[in-house]
Amino acid sequence: MANKITKENKLFTLICLLVSALFLQAAQSQEQTVSWKEAQRQDIAWYGSEEAIRIAENVLLYQHSNGGWLKNIAMAGVLGEKEKQVLREEKSKEIGTTIDNGATHTQLRYLAKVYSQTQKDDYRQSFLKGVDYLLEAQYKNGGWPQFFPLKEGYYEHITFNDNAMMGVMFLFSDILNRKKFAFVDTAIKEKIRESIEKGEEVILKMQIRIDGKPTLWCAQHHSKDLSPAKARSYELPSLSGSESVGIVKYLMTIENPSQKVITAVKSAVAWFEKHKIEGKNLVYIDAPELEGGKDRVVVKDEKADPLWARFNEIGTGRPMFVGRDGVVEDSLEKIAHERRMGYSYLGNYANDLLNEAYPNWLKRISYENH
Repeated sequence: MANKITKENKLFTLICLLVSALFLQAAQSQEQTVSWKEAQRQDIAWYGSEEAIRIAENVLLYQHSNGGWLKNIAMAGVLGEKEKQVLREEKSKEIGTTIDNGATHTQLRYLAKVYSQTQKDDYRQSFLKGVDYLLEAQYKNGGWPQFFPLKEGYYEHITFNDNAMMGVMFLFSDILNRKKFAFVDTAIKEKIRESIEKGEEVILKMQIRIDGKPTLWCAQHHSKDLSPAKARSYELPSLSGSESVGIVKYLMTIENPSQKVITAVKSAVAWFEKHKIEGKNLVYIDAPELEGGKDRVVVKDEKADPLWARFNEIGTGRPMFVGRDGVVEDSLEKIAHERRMGYSYLGNYANDLLNEAYPNWLKRISYENH
């Protein structure tokens, strides 16, 4: 009898181990192996993998009925059934869909890659729905607001901040010019071409002129009169040393650029050359007396790459450092520690533009003109 129980116990234990192993294998297959950011930078073959498809299914769930996505969502996380059901119920809510912080155009690029490897029509349909959303969100004058449907406040401005509008423009340009978007039909591409033309036209109109000379752009412009506009309390009307870089890089992708485009690029680059901050570096230091034990300060460093201010006074070009109180200061150290650590006021924003992109562009247009 005891011997029989021992055999049964052994059999039961073996069955339990096998079941546990199966559950563990199933659980491991559902573990997140890459972050959402990493998922956008894989070799093309990876986009046909189980993990890529799992994430693509998440992307479909997160897409709202109007075709757009919310911002700041890590799409690669493993979703439980309850979470999936909540997302299905949230789909009809259009509030919050946006192009801010990479939203919508980033998801569309991901879906295009997965579709190229799987040919699953759900991904193509989702992509096209997202393109329709972007086309509908565009103002008649060619700009894009930060949120669509429109959200009252500074969100209605034409938004370059964090490369919102330029993310859409780069995507649309790629749809027209890259083979991986060959699945987009001619009729839609024609709409995209018209959208791009309007976008490029309004970009040239918004370039801020000082004494008749084109300079840079503000991070956001008024949706109607196109004037430089304020966003948050520390984001005042100014010449943007950060967002303008993305605009110039886009303009340099235009084939056979018009004289207006060439002038816009050369004028912006001249501004960057004139206003670079040399002999200084932005570094983190230990500061045990401050929250978090760190601070960010400007130090002398003759070997450092040039810096540019993110905000520059319209007219003088002087760097502006603005805290949550809206007061303009002339140095980073004069604003609150929370802002110094939590926001980008200085950076090597235009280094790549001046050292590589612009010289290469000059060679290209010189070749095209001969």
